[in-house]
Amino acid sequence: MSPIRVAIAGASGRMGRMLIEAALKEEGVVLAAAFDRPDTPFIGRDAGELVGAPCGVLIGDDPRAGIAQADCVVDFTRPEGTLAHLGMAEALKKAMVIGTTGFSAAEKGRIEDFAQRIPVVFAPNMAVGVNAVFRLLEVAASILRDGYDVEVIEAHHRYKVDAPSGTALRMGEVVARELGRDLDACAIYGREGVTGERKAETIGFSTIRGGDVVGDHTVLFAGIGERIEITHKSGSRMPYATGAMRAARFLAGRSAGLFDMQDVLGLRAPGA
Repeated sequence: MSPIRVAIAGASGRMGRMLIEAALKEEGVVLAAAFDRPDTPFIGRDAGELVGAPCGVLIGDDPRAGIAQADCVVDFTRPEGTLAHLGMAEALKKAMVIGTTGFSAAEKGRIEDFAQRIPVVFAPNMAVGVNAVFRLLEVAASILRDGYDVEVIEAHHRYKVDAPSGTALRMGEVVARELGRDLDACAIYGREGVTGERKAETIGFSTIRGGDVVGDHTVLFAGIGERIEITHKSGSRMPYATGAMRAARFLAGRSAGLFDMQDVLGLRAPGA
């Protein structure tokens, strides 16, 4: 099979640089284009220079032109930018990998609509380890069904703009689904003041922001006399980037459909 040609959105950002490095290293992937906002000082520079490996691909300021050169666009930017790029990908009949978080319910609906016409992998976390944790949470929730309170604790760097993280929300969704609960109805996002006793059906979320924490996530099942904690800690953004390249390869040859990393990694439980 021919290598899949990828275009990287937000090329000069922290995640964009990791995606460039992964695209240059990943077997079966070719870096075809990289683009960013017109006001970034990196426009016109070699994308590979950002990771110490000049490659001849220049960072452009025209997303449509960059997407046109690729088979698949990989986007970890902001919701408004991602949706604009998704519209361009649809017009050009290109695949898309979305690692952006912070979408509203309506915006997620737009992604689902686009995926009826082009192939899309949309996942809050592309790391293989995190997606293994999603499966572990299904098992844990099925066993710890009664008598255990569920809390999700996440920590990220000071620059992250959305909370809770998309990964934390997906963890809550996984547990809620296994327990037969509606996360929108049972989620508690932070506590303050006289809150009263904890209701058994709630799933709590706690958010920490500070320093350069790449991403820590813990799901706590707290029973009487014992606690079970399932934790994932990221020491680098590279696992997200390599997972995104794996997702891009997964989309090669597909005509349309909405997928996530459980599909990419073959981890989806039967009937899920």
